[in-house]
Amino acid sequence: MDALSSTLHALADPTRRAILSRLAGGDATINDLAAPFDMTLPAVSKHIKVLESAGLVKKRKVAQSRPCTLDPAPLQAVDAWLNEYRQFWEGSLDRLEAYIHELKDQNHE
Repeated sequence: MDALSSTLHALADPTRRAILSRLAGGDATINDLAAPFDMTLPAVSKHIKVLESAGLVKKRKVAQSRPCTLDPAPLQAVDAWLNEYRQFWEGSLDRLEAYIHELKDQNHE
């Protein structure tokens, strides 16, 4: 799976998006990340592994703890990909607006 597909796959799940939102506020352990969810620690760990595989989360070892950190680089790639479509739709909407103004002007003549 290519990097963009891997990132989009990881973002498709609401639990994983919630984990990323939590990590946007700073590093957290798996236990911290699991706390708000009604699921087992192994289930949360699986979600984190998907996020790690997509490059969105990095784990590091600090004494006995393994805090997780958000890595925004894959999100920047998604934003760049979406920007192409954003420009297309903004251009289309600008052309539609101009056409509507043209129609209004013709009706007032």
